[in-house]
Amino acid sequence: MDSSFLEPVKEYFRKLSLPVSTNISNVEMTVSNINITTVCLPSGENKSCCSCENGYAWPSAVCSDLITCPSVSLAPDLPCSYMMEKPFHGPYCEPQTEDLCGMGEPIIMNMSVRLDTDFWDDLRDSSSELYKKYKADLEKAFNASYRCLPGFVSATVTGFRPGSVFVNYEVKAGAASFDQIANSNKIVPQFLDALYRLDQTTFTMKITDQTNFTVSPVDIFEGDTVRLTCQINSTSQNVTWYYFDQIISTGFQYLIERNISTKTSWSTLEIINITVKDSGTYGCSFTNSNHFHTLIYKATKTIAVSLLYITPNVNDIDVICNSPEMQTNSPLLSCCIDRCLPSLTGDWKVNGALSITGVSSFSENCTEYKLNINESVCPPEMSGTVTTYTCELRTGHGAKHSQTIRVTYLQTAHVTISSSTKTLSISEGYPFNLTCESDMSNYDSISWKIQSGTSTKTVDCDMCINNSKFPAMSVLTVRTATQDWNGTYICTFSQKYLESSANVTIKVISLPLKQNILIKPIATSIPCKVQQALECCISANTVDHYKVTFVVQENEFQVGKKIGRNLVCYVYNYIETECSKEKKLMAYCKFINYIGEKVNSENISLHLIPDKEVSCSDSIGIGIEGATLIKPCCTSDNSCTRGNITYKCSNKAWKVQRNDCLSEQISSLLTCAESLVNSPNAKANLSEYLAKLKEKTENAKNTINTSPANLGAIVTILHMVSSIPAYAEEFTIQNFLSTVDFIVADSTTEVWEDLNKEEILKSSLLLQSVEKFSLHLQPVNNTIPPVSANSLQLQGTVVTENNNPYYNKTFHSTENLTASVLIGENEIQTLPQNSTIVSVMYSKLGHILPRNGTQYVNGLLITTTVSSNRSQKFNINMTFAKKNSSLKMPQCVFWNFTLNNHRAGWDTHGCTPTEAEDHVICSCSHLTSFSILMSPDKFSQVIFEDYITYIGLAISILSLVACIIIESLVWKYVTNNTTSYMRHICILNIATSLLIADIWFIVTASINDQNQQMSRGICFVATFFIHLFYLCVFFWMLSLGLILFYRLVFILHNTSKTAQKAVAFCLGYGCPFVIAVITITVTLPRNSYTRKDVCWLNWKDSKALLAFVIPALIIVAMNLFITAVVIIKILRPTIGDRSNRQERNSLFQIGKSVAILTPLLGLTWGFGLATIIKNSHRAFHILFALLNALQGLFILVFGTLWDKKIQEALLKRNSMSKWSSQQTKSSSLILVTPMLAMSYPFSRTFNNLCGKTGKYRVSSSEPSSSSSENTSKSYSLLN
Repeated sequence: MDSSFLEPVKEYFRKLSLPVSTNISNVEMTVSNINITTVCLPSGENKSCCSCENGYAWPSAVCSDLITCPSVSLAPDLPCSYMMEKPFHGPYCEPQTEDLCGMGEPIIMNMSVRLDTDFWDDLRDSSSELYKKYKADLEKAFNASYRCLPGFVSATVTGFRPGSVFVNYEVKAGAASFDQIANSNKIVPQFLDALYRLDQTTFTMKITDQTNFTVSPVDIFEGDTVRLTCQINSTSQNVTWYYFDQIISTGFQYLIERNISTKTSWSTLEIINITVKDSGTYGCSFTNSNHFHTLIYKATKTIAVSLLYITPNVNDIDVICNSPEMQTNSPLLSCCIDRCLPSLTGDWKVNGALSITGVSSFSENCTEYKLNINESVCPPEMSGTVTTYTCELRTGHGAKHSQTIRVTYLQTAHVTISSSTKTLSISEGYPFNLTCESDMSNYDSISWKIQSGTSTKTVDCDMCINNSKFPAMSVLTVRTATQDWNGTYICTFSQKYLESSANVTIKVISLPLKQNILIKPIATSIPCKVQQALECCISANTVDHYKVTFVVQENEFQVGKKIGRNLVCYVYNYIETECSKEKKLMAYCKFINYIGEKVNSENISLHLIPDKEVSCSDSIGIGIEGATLIKPCCTSDNSCTRGNITYKCSNKAWKVQRNDCLSEQISSLLTCAESLVNSPNAKANLSEYLAKLKEKTENAKNTINTSPANLGAIVTILHMVSSIPAYAEEFTIQNFLSTVDFIVADSTTEVWEDLNKEEILKSSLLLQSVEKFSLHLQPVNNTIPPVSANSLQLQGTVVTENNNPYYNKTFHSTENLTASVLIGENEIQTLPQNSTIVSVMYSKLGHILPRNGTQYVNGLLITTTVSSNRSQKFNINMTFAKKNSSLKMPQCVFWNFTLNNHRAGWDTHGCTPTEAEDHVICSCSHLTSFSILMSPDKFSQVIFEDYITYIGLAISILSLVACIIIESLVWKYVTNNTTSYMRHICILNIATSLLIADIWFIVTASINDQNQQMSRGICFVATFFIHLFYLCVFFWMLSLGLILFYRLVFILHNTSKTAQKAVAFCLGYGCPFVIAVITITVTLPRNSYTRKDVCWLNWKDSKALLAFVIPALIIVAMNLFITAVVIIKILRPTIGDRSNRQERNSLFQIGKSVAILTPLLGLTWGFGLATIIKNSHRAFHILFALLNALQGLFILVFGTLWDKKIQEALLKRNSMSKWSSQQTKSSSLILVTPMLAMSYPFSRTFNNLCGKTGKYRVSSSEPSSSSSENTSKSYSLLN
């Protein structure tokens, strides 16, 4: 029907008067109501466009097949028409109900599409104009396009994201098919401006709630095989599995299956042997797509993989085999998991030396094992044996796990205890031991406790308990019984929690300790038949009564008793009646308690003297002149402290010779230390005592700094407490080291000098105390904390598997000195686990130890101890920074406590030094306290090079003086021509310069030899002049060579004597002065002019030495060149030679001097240059010392005595008559030792040095001629 008739038809039916009756096929019918439900219009040959009228909807059966007709108009309010077959036979639209198409609850479809335009940041801001425009335009197009979807409600833009521009939007409508959505997508561009450049191929819709995702099994354990299944009510060829965002492919662990039917699609992912690491989110994705639409069904499921955790009812259980209760009620072992699994199974395995079995059973989530305990299969020697029971549970899906339960089978031990004493009573001060034995050797530990009244204390004295396994025995040794050891002793053998004990009661009977018995006097003189009071006193706090007697020369005497406020004293007035001769007597008092045990006091020394010789007699005592008297340290109120006072009879009066009384504080500390060392819980109380020791030592500094006795007592205390093992707590270590630091301070230096004179070397005892303390340190939590106390530092480690394979510790003192300790991996591996290595650095203790002759401790002192007993070699390397770099000859030493009859001393055995510039490396094969000893550069045992230097310099100086004297004596005879004149000017100045340089060298060397600290100012001056005058020697040698070169080469050129002299002096003194001044000017401001250890030019920091080496080497090279020219000229004279015989002789002598002295001087300083090379051979040092020291002798011999004219002149001066020059020129002249004429005026020497000789008339037997003479080729430069 033509669409133009549609509205008239509708109008006709609306105006039709109803009801209407009619007869159709002989059937009476009444039409009461006519409604138009469906309108179809033609659309092509075989298609119609059908739509529902208002109030009607399509049946749900055709809902998914409704495809929108192509719109001929863009008007959004036109009714929605759908493509139908032509002719259309239904189904037709029906009155709207909830069951019809599009009438149910709408769903939200999340969709996206891409716009091929640039993304602007405003599209992120929903309040921006651009955002609003995009949103409005797109929503208008979407609403127009999707309005014909079944049940369409709205289309809303939710946001934009970059990449060109992605539009996210939601379509709210009824359930729509893939083709319906694709068809709607197709027409979106018709309603949108082309400027948006919408890409129709990018329409995408994701559906996340229409996939059936199942996991089997529900409870997943590691080792299971898991199946994940995804199913959708749609057909899809493409399915992808994801683990998080990674695509899963079929492989070793994964297996993927697919299945597609007409209406459904499903896929299965099988994960084989799953692990905990495989936990996470898994996803499946089904994809359908065509040119206008991509539909993705996506679902995710998070799975958790658990360990099959088995919970046993016990992990470890102890079973006492010989317990009746245990035998009647055997233990039940069980293993359970935390949930019920229908396919769970399990079993038990038994493993161990004791194979005690049982009966197993199974419940929903547990397996149980009932043990059968029988004493016959658990012998006593097997007590402590561990048997393991392993349960294994399996889930049925591949996972399985096992759990082990340890059962320790024990036996109650039989323990006995016995005493070394016949009775169970022991007196104070006496030793005893207790032996505890068990029939069980597999014990874990043994403990001793003392119960006294209501208190119980643990014996933690490691040094007095000795345990053994075979036999099972523990011996408690008490060296000095005190009241602390009184009580019931309980010895306990522990194995696991099982304790087996025995006890015995020891009663400690009071008896004064020997060191607590005060004797008066200690040593005195007694006259014959004069009463002398002898006293022994003990503390008034003693309540026991003792039998006390005095014994003098084996004679026993009863005593009287007097009770004071602080002391109870026993007195006997002794009179010596046998006075035939002067003699010495010994007396002591003896205390006996009620069980008959005794203690003797220290001896009282009595010196019998004749009455007529008494010189001193007063309340102090009686004695002869020069006699000594020793008394205890008591005041007038009878209050006494430890120590004694020594008096000496001098000029009929007693004078205090030495006061060794301890202060009250130090005396109390010493008594407490003695009590602590002998107490059963010394380790527990050590920390508290060390804190008190540090505090009181610091408070008593002034007393200790002036009293050798008090300082020595502190050392004794430290030595006693160092034998007690201490816990390595920072507080405890700090207190011990601080106490040591107080007593080695600089203020105690003089006191230490007095102490080191005693028979027992207190400084050695102090070092040994620190060694013992560090050796006995017990780690806390497997660590030893680093601790510093001003002049001491302690570092250490515990040898464990997790620690560094080597031991390397570095120490820094407050004086900026360093030392390091290195123990290699090979040595560490030989140590048992939990061994301790402890190093202690001392910056001051090394200097209070006695010196080794002229050798000094020139670095820090390092102690290293290892807790495990070692008998074999133990290699250790240490690096010590030098404190004084001027000291030489380093020795690596250790403090040997056994040397010098156990007075100890430095020893080099087992140590090898390697010296570097500012430090020394010591390699030793044992452990103890190490340092380096070094000597001053020049000490009393002078080394070989020093002998060469001193003897050679003495010869050199004497030779130079002789050279100057000879030149002065023969000056007027040997300067009769210009060449000879200039030669002697040079020789004289060479000798003078070298003499001055040698004198400065001797001055600086002598100061160093006397160990005097030279001021830097003197050192700078000495270095400057040594540098200057050694350079002068070389430049005058250069002048000598240049004169020779000038006279032989420039034969037609004459220069005046004055000009030559001016050039020579400028060159000889001017150039060296300029070089020396420039050198000191450049390097002195940077403090790098001289070396630190000697007064000579610096090499290491500024290379100032080059200011000497370079000029010297250049001059040597030039003079060697000149020598070569001279040889050629003399052997091959030219026609232009103008020299006469005298000048030729002078040139000949110059040639000899240059040819000989230049190599000698050059070779000397060449060896000098070799000595500055690091680790150069000693031969270079010896050759340099030899050649350098004998330079003066070389100048005397080769520059002066070999000159024939000087020989002739010396003979002339010593001849009694005047000979003519012709008579003295004899070819048979030989070299003789001249007798120096002492009458020659030495006042001319300085003038000669400067070349001021006055006027001389030179006569010669040879006629003067300007023509050349051929020089004989037979001449030799050395003749």
